[in-house]
Amino acid sequence: MRIIFAGTPPFAAAALNALADAGHDIALVLTQPDRPAGRGMKLTPSAVKQAALARGLPVSQPPSLKTSEAQAELRGVDADIMVVAAYGLILPQAVLDLPRFGCLNIHASLLPRWRGAAPIQRAILAGDAETGVTIMQMDAGLDTGAMLSKTIVPINDSDTAASLHDALARAGAAAIVAALENVPAQVSEMQDNAQASYAAKLTKDEAQLNWSDSADELARAVRAYNPVPGAWTLLDGAPLKIWSVKACPGSGVAGEVLRADAEQLVIACGTGALILQEVQPAGSKRMTAAAFLAGRPLLPGTRFGK
Repeated sequence: MRIIFAGTPPFAAAALNALADAGHDIALVLTQPDRPAGRGMKLTPSAVKQAALARGLPVSQPPSLKTSEAQAELRGVDADIMVVAAYGLILPQAVLDLPRFGCLNIHASLLPRWRGAAPIQRAILAGDAETGVTIMQMDAGLDTGAMLSKTIVPINDSDTAASLHDALARAGAAAIVAALENVPAQVSEMQDNAQASYAAKLTKDEAQLNWSDSADELARAVRAYNPVPGAWTLLDGAPLKIWSVKACPGSGVAGEVLRADAEQLVIACGTGALILQEVQPAGSKRMTAAAFLAGRPLLPGTRFGK
């Protein structure tokens, strides 16, 4: 099958590699323009571009698909289908209509739950027991198209956004290869819009921990915001990132240090308490709580979040 593939991050690169390994004719790869990254802010190609170039696939990086030039390039490919995974650009109706069999999207949730930009993190934050990957026929709405298949992926208590991302990337790669085996004779299911929920884009501000929340909620937040944007709090007015925690029994004023010694750093929450396991002071590397306390002793009663 002759494919246009559109994607940008590692989640999409896994699908691109799977499609190439399955023998599909990937006639063109679309990805976002190179972005500055790293300390030197050097222009860096996306994970999809790197995967495409490694396989000798043609790459195009238009800043928009709304221009006549971009649409003419896609029309010239004469594709059977377009596969989209975390591309990051809006596909206008003119582009959706170009491939013979339309455009399929690999979405990292069990639609209609968690439509939108951050389905992996929102599923963890909500305490969902499972999530998954939906292969969807794209339409003009935001993740509203008819569903071709769903693959369930459990959410483990230890999962961070990073580990769940990797599991979903593997599931998505397998699911899109399987879906293309049934094109064009594909049975689809319409989404129930009444059951839809929206996975809003993450912000740094929302990743600031509210110690009045329960220990379980805060533990999920730490996992959901790992690695980006990273859960954080204030300590004596300075930011402190929190990378790993464990909920435990405890009571006290929210944000209060209950214990701070070589064995444990325990902070009171609205309900229960959190054992901080790995933290990162501003300008420093990630470190264990014990290493942090070795350089910054804390007395019981010290307040986090201030």
